[in-house]
Amino acid sequence: MMDHMNKELGWMLDEVVKMPEARHAILLSADGMLRAHSQGIHRDEAERQAAALSGLQSISRSTSDFCTHPQHQDTPWRQTLVEFAHGYVFLIAAGPGAYLAVSAGENVDMEAVTYRMQKTVDRLGKELTSPPRQDGWQGTGPA
Repeated sequence: MMDHMNKELGWMLDEVVKMPEARHAILLSADGMLRAHSQGIHRDEAERQAAALSGLQSISRSTSDFCTHPQHQDTPWRQTLVEFAHGYVFLIAAGPGAYLAVSAGENVDMEAVTYRMQKTVDRLGKELTSPPRQDGWQGTGPA
């Protein structure tokens, strides 16, 4: 069933990267486990990136005090953006304990990527919180 869920989520991630300069999309858990990935990235690389991106999110979240205003004690993490010489990595919250990451080339429309990521998170929220599908088999124990 998990493999079916990965495929369901995978097609949503394929939609995120259907824009000029967008490269890959990964859905990961807070503990760095890969939940789904877009077609253009191999699973091994997606798993490696998921682990790294989890650490990046953790480090980003730990710097919230650097941004805290005296009147706003609570400064929750929302997004991390990393810029490289030839591209970007966007990382946003995608529900409880989940994050969505997208990589893109240097000429990407950053606003369009962020918008598409937010729309995908809205759709993922419904998938991630819906009850698991039943296969019709109601027995207990091994099949």
